Amino acid sequence: MKARVIAYVLLGVYALISLYPFAWMVSGAFKDRKEVLEGGNLIPDRPTLDTFATTWGELDFLPYFVNSLLVTVATVIGVLVVYSLASYAFAVLKFPGSKLIYAGFVSLLFVPGITVLLPVVILQQELQLLGTQLGLVLPFVNGTAPLAILLLTNAFRSVPSELRESARCDGASELRTFLSIYLPVSRPALIAIALLTAVPTWNEYVLSRVSLNDAAVFTLPLGLQSLTSTTSPQYNVIMAASLIIVLPVIVLFVLLQRYFVNGLVGAVKG
Repeated sequence: MKARVIAYVLLGVYALISLYPFAWMVSGAFKDRKEVLEGGNLIPDRPTLDTFATTWGELDFLPYFVNSLLVTVATVIGVLVVYSLASYAFAVLKFPGSKLIYAGFVSLLFVPGITVLLPVVILQQELQLLGTQLGLVLPFVNGTAPLAILLLTNAFRSVPSELRESARCDGASELRTFLSIYLPVSRPALIAIALLTAVPTWNEYVLSRVSLNDAAVFTLPLGLQSLTSTTSPQYNVIMAASLIIVLPVIVLFVLLQRYFVNGLVGAVKG
């Protein structure tokens, strides 16, 4: 009992330390420039919404939002389509070398993404995709492969084999069995993968910064950078822009958190 209390206290302290920078960002978004530079309290003395109006105009929010949304949605769809099929093959179908190939994919979890940045950019250039949104989507889909295959394969393995055998006896094809049985049963795992894909894709900066040069295809993180590159940055505007960018992710997680937790638990158990 005492050990549990100590663990809760330590986790609480860690949570407060982790949340403090976010709380300060939210606070700064409701302050004017003078109050932000003065420091002051976490709770604004002169709260204002004018910062958001200024931010919306200076960030040119809508085009960047649309670009980020297109890249994120395309990446999530690509991940769910490609790796649900691949995971079904690893979990259900028997073919030579399946265990070795599966182990190869999972081992990529331990490879830092930054180590393949240069090869990815060179490949983009060779395929004439450098500077395009498709040139971002394909590496993002590929980079999600290890985690997606690990979780979805375990989720599919947890589906009783009797369901597949019954469908096959009724004359269902392999694809029909996959679509009618395995996908609906594994919906929480699919939602978990969708969230784990959408959040880093929405927030991704490094590859986008290296790949994109045309402001017309910039995503939100690159648009945010334009606010910090001025000689005299307005920190309250930067904080308001950061809050606007992160809000869709927070809302999405709040709406789907039950499926997210169930998906992770089911996949790990499987």
